[in-house]
Amino acid sequence: MTDADVLVVGGGPVGLAAAAWARLAGWEVVVLEPRPAPVDKACGEGLMPGTLAALHDLDVDPPGWPLRGISYRGADRRVDHAFRSGPGRGVRRTALHAALRRRVDDLGVPVLPTRVTSVATAGGGVVAGGVSARWLLACDGLHSTVRRAVGLERPARPSGRRFGLRHHYRVAPWTDLVEVHWGPVAEAYVTPVAPDLVGVAVLGPPRTSYADALAALPGLAVRLGGAEPAGPVLGAGPLRQVTAARTAGPVRLVGDASGYVDALTGEGLRVGLAQARAAVATLSDAAAYERAWRAVTRDYRLLTAGLVAWARSPLRGAIVPLAHRAPRLYGGVVERLAR
Repeated sequence: MTDADVLVVGGGPVGLAAAAWARLAGWEVVVLEPRPAPVDKACGEGLMPGTLAALHDLDVDPPGWPLRGISYRGADRRVDHAFRSGPGRGVRRTALHAALRRRVDDLGVPVLPTRVTSVATAGGGVVAGGVSARWLLACDGLHSTVRRAVGLERPARPSGRRFGLRHHYRVAPWTDLVEVHWGPVAEAYVTPVAPDLVGVAVLGPPRTSYADALAALPGLAVRLGGAEPAGPVLGAGPLRQVTAARTAGPVRLVGDASGYVDALTGEGLRVGLAQARAAVATLSDAAAYERAWRAVTRDYRLLTAGLVAWARSPLRGAIVPLAHRAPRLYGGVVERLAR
């Protein structure tokens, strides 16, 4: 059995960032992650300016493609907003994971290839995966084993479930914006991540066909015509996850494990990193973490839930026209989510 101050379950970007912040704070840290590095995930891969700033605070600077802002695109109109606080970056998820893993390795944090199947509290601490610790940070994603094990999972409504699909294409980027193409039932996120690679993530209801979603977006289909696919289509979901609380004794839920609304607004990683930093800063005070969690996720929860409800309503087709008619409102929402 290995002893540590902080046990991080889940070695994705949020888990690795949490481990790095905990080690920099002087704690002995162990990470449990059964998947070999680098870990991939179906996601949009666009890092908001606030996400980049958080990574830079950890001395992590992953390679990618500069992103000037966000563009909403409908059948006959578009509206663009440039980030006021500086550029974001399109970063291949595997490149992001590799950069964070190097930082954790440099800090001397062990990452053990262990899958957690149960969690037990003992003597004021916690034991999971054969490791005992004072605190456990559950960063194990949408379908968190730790969340279920400590009784913090709550069932989400089956109606309105949404899923994500992501594919890459070998093609030179044609834009320095994250393009969000709004189709009849699904949205497609276009994110350049390298000089010869563009990722396209589709968000939609159950049984959404990736090919059909792109076919419903003729402008995007033309851009991708003849482009060589790179790698498989990856999927994720259902996206919405609900929790009763974010703490249970010495356990803290962090990132997607702590509850998730939707990927629609694209700032899940920014929020996850903010949660990781807050969790490390409040290790000895569960109530303080609950307050910090609510504070750092408030804009995301309110704005994303509202936009998802709108996107699922008969008024879906009015989203891009309204953003076009009210660019200051649109820009204000983007800035609230990007900071």
